Amino acid sequence: MNTIIIKDGKEKQLLNHHPWVFSGAIEEVKATSASVVKVLTADLSFLAWGWYDELSHIPVHLLSWNEEEIIDESWWSRTIKKSILRRKEFFNDKSGATNAFRIVFSESDMLAGITADVYGKMIRIIISARIAWDHKDLFAKAIEDLLHPDVIVITTDKLYTKIEGLKETTLFFKDGEYFTPDGKMDNVFFKEDDFIFEVAPGSGQKSGFYCDQRDNRKRIEKYCEGATVLDGCSYTGAFTLHALRAGAKSVLALDSSDPSLRQLLRNVHINQNSNKIPENSRDKVTTKVCNIFEELRVIESDYFDVIILDPPKLAKKKSQVETASRAYKDMNRLAMKKIKDGGIIATFSCSGGVDLALLRTILAWAAMDSNVEIQILETLTAASDHPVRLSFPESDYLCGYIIKVIK
Repeated sequence: MNTIIIKDGKEKQLLNHHPWVFSGAIEEVKATSASVVKVLTADLSFLAWGWYDELSHIPVHLLSWNEEEIIDESWWSRTIKKSILRRKEFFNDKSGATNAFRIVFSESDMLAGITADVYGKMIRIIISARIAWDHKDLFAKAIEDLLHPDVIVITTDKLYTKIEGLKETTLFFKDGEYFTPDGKMDNVFFKEDDFIFEVAPGSGQKSGFYCDQRDNRKRIEKYCEGATVLDGCSYTGAFTLHALRAGAKSVLALDSSDPSLRQLLRNVHINQNSNKIPENSRDKVTTKVCNIFEELRVIESDYFDVIILDPPKLAKKKSQVETASRAYKDMNRLAMKKIKDGGIIATFSCSGGVDLALLRTILAWAAMDSNVEIQILETLTAASDHPVRLSFPESDYLCGYIIKVIK
């Protein structure tokens, strides 16, 4: 029997079902790497079943606290199918307005190192840990058996490949096996809140689209009617489309990626041609490839009615939170100084270490330095297909506020 013994005093969080065991909590290893292990407390009582991999930066992922459980191929398949079935309300949406959503959210769904999103007839699996890489075949087969997509695209998350000893990889899976596309694959079209989006299989940042902001994009609409809008870190334009549908006067979309901005304009064209947004919407949109921090310093003051700040993850680990906090403060301080009196800022953090409480403090610092008052109008979190597992606070990663700036 493969066993791991936890150091005395290091078991409390694990007994409360936190799934990560770091090397500093391990007293003794009697196990082969890349295998199921029985995890014991210092007094040799059963704690949980886990997966041990000495090459992972998290050497043990806990999987089940039921000693009677058998962690075999059937367990992995059952667990991923249960995750999908917990999203049945998304599959049962009779309106047809949305067919893009998350079906597996890693540790929040009692799995590890895997997220999976539905985009119409395509499913995208993102792997961020060795444990998920070792079980990718099981995951793909279980998902295909249940949902029958046209294709499953599996990619490794480049944020974690180095620390996990994985290669940046893109795989294509269909009919129970991997295949190499014969030439360029057709783009996939899907819907979110009745908008039409396009994504190229296997391309784009991470999943190619961010379902977690679904509800927040809709909530920003009511502030955009007749507004001059700046969409900072716009990516492929989901916030921009909502602003246009609301009747924005103009939108300036900023991003560091030229391909993303070109896709943004294509998404505007697609939705204008489909009568999802007003017919003159394309004329209202200007794009600029830039660094958001530099651009906020030079944009015209007292010009924008609404500024949306949705930057990429600025803190990938706890040691980076202090540096990230300074960056979030700088970004919001600049936006507060530049926006009109009474203007609206929708500001977000997807850095797990920068939670709602810390972001609120950061906004208070930024307001003080900008000599403005701010009112919090709405508090924002991830959509319901990204549930927060209370025993795993790291799953509560996306937060934001809609604020009014008073000068």
